[in-house]
Amino acid sequence: MSGTPTAFRKRLDRGGPLIADGATGTNYQAMGLPLGAAPEDWLFDAPERVIELHEAFIAAGSELILTCSFGATNLRLADGSLAGRGREVNMRAAELARAASGGAVIVAGSMGPTGQLCEPLGPLSPEQCAEEFAAQASALTEGGVDVLVLETFFALEEAIGAINGAQRVSELPLVVSFSFDQGTRTMMGLSPADAVAAVVPLGVSGVGANCGRSLADMDAIVPEIVAAAAGRVPVWVKPNAGIPRIVGDSVVYDADAETFAVHARRYVEQGVRIVGGCCGSTPAHIAAIARALAASGAQD
Repeated sequence: MSGTPTAFRKRLDRGGPLIADGATGTNYQAMGLPLGAAPEDWLFDAPERVIELHEAFIAAGSELILTCSFGATNLRLADGSLAGRGREVNMRAAELARAASGGAVIVAGSMGPTGQLCEPLGPLSPEQCAEEFAAQASALTEGGVDVLVLETFFALEEAIGAINGAQRVSELPLVVSFSFDQGTRTMMGLSPADAVAAVVPLGVSGVGANCGRSLADMDAIVPEIVAAAAGRVPVWVKPNAGIPRIVGDSVVYDADAETFAVHARRYVEQGVRIVGGCCGSTPAHIAAIARALAASGAQD
């Protein structure tokens, strides 16, 4: 399946919800990634751990896994140990995900924000923004991913620039997911309905929400996104596993696997087509989603 531009669309055309994977960073930290280290470091320093997490999600029921490339625009890598190696990082992330998938699941190329604001609020021009994401999308596409995913965006200007850049260099399906971390608004005050209205006409293949704040907030966001999408594109939802709290030296998320799965099942019942988890969600959370959807008959 991996490397075929139509794999994502074919799976959606088959009907039923598509189960994505869970968190990368928080699971790596639980596996030993030092605090403050970039997850992308493990692509070269501990590739076996990257593959291990991909395989754990697949075993739990994920039909789609995201590459470890969320922070791999050249701009975001510039201040770290992988500076100047953006193309290599993205191709390596795709290679490891494809190796873990064995061709049996969809490999999605993860692309996160650059960490800079676009003009007039920040230094990033629309053209620079597009170039950053064109470079990342090109490397992920060459690396053999099946679909590109712009995730955790909060500023519409950067999301539009990223869409523009990705579409310049790749014909792969493109999903855009926003983070509504101010409750039912993004950090820049963008509403779910306005986000959907702005990006769907640009030819994206899916739209949705990930990360954010609490499951209660996501419960309020999902109906608005589904209504705004109005069946034109599939809706993608990957919430955090509840609200984090500090316990000793660890960050613990308050939604256990079964509670998380109850919410995921409700999202599917409301029309969400792709569901998974973000920060704090483990393979156990994904396995619980798979069980809940199977029990409801949603995957029949």
